[in-house]
Amino acid sequence: MFPNLTINRAELSTRRTLVAASLLALTVAGCANFSGIETTSVLRSPSATGAASVQTEFPSDQWWLKFNDPALTSLIDAALTGSPTLAIAKTRADKAALGVALVRATAMPQVGGGVDLTRQRYTANGMIPPPLAGADATTATIQATASWEIDFFGRNQRTVQAALGTARAAEIDLQAARVLLANSVARQYVQLARLLEQQRLARTTLQQREQVVSLIRQRVDAGLDTNVDLRQGEGAIPETRGQIEALNEQISLTRNALTALTARPAEAINAMQPQLTALQLQSLPAAVPSELVARRADLAAARWRVEAALSEIAVAKTQFYPSINLVGFAGLSSIGLDRLFQGHSLQYGIGPTLRLPIFDADKLRINLKSKTVDFDAAVETYNATLIEAIHEVGDQLVSMHSIERQMTEQQGALASADSAYELSLQRYRAGLGTYLNVLSAETAVIAQRRAGADLRARAIDSQVLLIRALGGGFSEVNEPIASAAPTSPNQ
Repeated sequence: MFPNLTINRAELSTRRTLVAASLLALTVAGCANFSGIETTSVLRSPSATGAASVQTEFPSDQWWLKFNDPALTSLIDAALTGSPTLAIAKTRADKAALGVALVRATAMPQVGGGVDLTRQRYTANGMIPPPLAGADATTATIQATASWEIDFFGRNQRTVQAALGTARAAEIDLQAARVLLANSVARQYVQLARLLEQQRLARTTLQQREQVVSLIRQRVDAGLDTNVDLRQGEGAIPETRGQIEALNEQISLTRNALTALTARPAEAINAMQPQLTALQLQSLPAAVPSELVARRADLAAARWRVEAALSEIAVAKTQFYPSINLVGFAGLSSIGLDRLFQGHSLQYGIGPTLRLPIFDADKLRINLKSKTVDFDAAVETYNATLIEAIHEVGDQLVSMHSIERQMTEQQGALASADSAYELSLQRYRAGLGTYLNVLSAETAVIAQRRAGADLRARAIDSQVLLIRALGGGFSEVNEPIASAAPTSPNQ
């Protein structure tokens, strides 16, 4: 009936081969076109931002031990073991690790199986002939299936690398949270020690002023002073009590902050009486070290996110190429349960599945552009973090060296104020001076003592901040997946 459609098998096979080869060639040539899609950001090196190659002793993972304060050590240990904030960061790291396992499992050969039973009435007016036509029958299938995507272009490998980069960044974020928590506890502890020292000075001042007022009363009774001097002396007492009350408020707030950070009972925190003089000052580095990159958790995490973004670009490029899946199945199928396990019910098959992105060029290019933008954002985030890290270290070094010089000058000022106060008090007792001179000299002494306490607290606080700026004891030992310094994906 159709004589013109008769084709021999050899000719049909040749035509099929030519058609398949042509489609594959056109697809690869037309889709693998990355022209115009390039990244623009470049990673900055530490030396380009002012870091120097200097020998620096970086903080250890338990840097707080060098302050030689057992109470501080116990607080930080409690915070690192019982903080809900760290628990949240750990769940994020665990979830990212599970994401890696999921991607790896997806890339492995997939095997499944199923059993299907269907009771069906077949139409008597359809294509199925008797005896099924117009009858009820059960269709049964027991079948195992298997599939495996052959990773010719490295898509699965790059997907795993991207997931690994994200997981590694989440793990380092957990370490960054530990560094920040330990640093926050130490700073609050130093703040509490400073406030307690200020409170002690204020109470000493109150005792001195009460003694002076008692002396003034004696001199008024003897006719050597007037009630004006007495009122001036009495007015300084409530002022000092107000200062003590303000310090009590700040002390309570600081204790509450330590309670929240360490998750310890308030009674244990309230019993602590830290002293500034018990905290040992540390040595100072000479300059900002270039090795800072490997010693800060935020920089390491940012670098891993760059690595993940680099792998995401590679994954996006592999989507321009065909994907080949090897699919197979084997099982039993029959109409009627009584024939399901007969030899003629066996069915099986195996063969490749080829998917060609023929009409997805715009979609794939947009996806690749999106990944390059993500890469540029990750690189600039890393650069900004690096600049901020070097800025932080530089600021703390400037502050610490300045505070060191200020403390030297303040000691001289305190000695002079103490001497002036003693002379004015002797002159007042001898009737050669007024109380106003004593009060003025006393105020100078109090101001210098408070300044000394504040400077020592600032010196310790600056060292704690410098420890955080230098990484806070973090040191990454694993190198990134693609390279220590990611190259441009445009190459």
